[in-house]
Amino acid sequence: MSEITLTIDGQTVTVPRGATVLTAAQKAGIYIPTLCHHDDLEPYGGCRLCVVEIEGMRGLPTSCTTAVSEGMVVKTESAEIDRVRRNIVELLMADHIGDCLSCTSNQRCDLQKVCAFMGIDTFRLQRRTEGIPPDESNPFFIRDLNKCVMCAKCVRACAEIAGVHAIDMLNRGYDSRPGTFNDRPLKESRCVSCGECLVRCPVGALSRREWIPPTREVKAICPYCGVGCSIYLGIRSGRVVGVRGAPESPVNSGSLCVKGRFGSYEFINHPERLTRPLIRQDGEFREADWDEALDLVAGTFQKFRGDAFAALSSAKCSNEDNYLMQKFARAVMETNNIDHCARL
Repeated sequence: MSEITLTIDGQTVTVPRGATVLTAAQKAGIYIPTLCHHDDLEPYGGCRLCVVEIEGMRGLPTSCTTAVSEGMVVKTESAEIDRVRRNIVELLMADHIGDCLSCTSNQRCDLQKVCAFMGIDTFRLQRRTEGIPPDESNPFFIRDLNKCVMCAKCVRACAEIAGVHAIDMLNRGYDSRPGTFNDRPLKESRCVSCGECLVRCPVGALSRREWIPPTREVKAICPYCGVGCSIYLGIRSGRVVGVRGAPESPVNSGSLCVKGRFGSYEFINHPERLTRPLIRQDGEFREADWDEALDLVAGTFQKFRGDAFAALSSAKCSNEDNYLMQKFARAVMETNNIDHCARL
């Protein structure tokens, strides 16, 4: 059989063979709290919040790592499940320092969502007061382990998606935490600042240095190379305030490099960015319209042919545009003096 039918909280659900109980519940619109699960990452079962009861199975298995089977009967809520989840959340909050209102992940935090779902607003355990100095060495984001929930999403994203392995889980027991080799600052590690860890952090342990929530998004193509990664530009008050990868894109599947994630929008709002052509006249630049500028360029090109002309193409252009550039240089300008900025 290619599909499996099971029952979750009295609902009959049909999913492909090999799917997990968590995936089946999500398909049925049933919310199961989790902090360590992400669709882009391999099942981990670290936070233990997604535990469920399965008929005929001992204990409370994690739904994110348990594969479905034909006729399986699953219960996602019970007194025992609620007790276990509450203990886990209270232990996390006892080791979680920070004011939610001042956190950049406020209202986007998975831990907040879990607490709201379970109705947890008071905590029996005394909260930790001493803190760990945040790592602010990275130029694009801050790492504050005082807010870390040990989900290991950052470690897994760095290994499974970026393939860099810049961080791993350090130490054991209460001293466990994600860190770099020899626990050095991120700037001194193998980190390439791609931000794959940042976008998957469920809390505020990893946060952008500057975060402005956008009011709408516009789909675009990253301008930095010829790969053609799809991105969403976040817009607010007519300005681009952020960027994220498009998960549905077959080119990059939501992943971005450091330039695409952190450098593909800041120049748009730069006060020194040129928005109109400039023509030198009497030793000074003056603004002109595009027709005048293009006529000047075309007229100047007619004066230079052969080795007096050279063309430099751009990695921001498509392959087709670069092909036309070399065709223009060789067929029209009669020269082989053409190069590409990717060689620089």
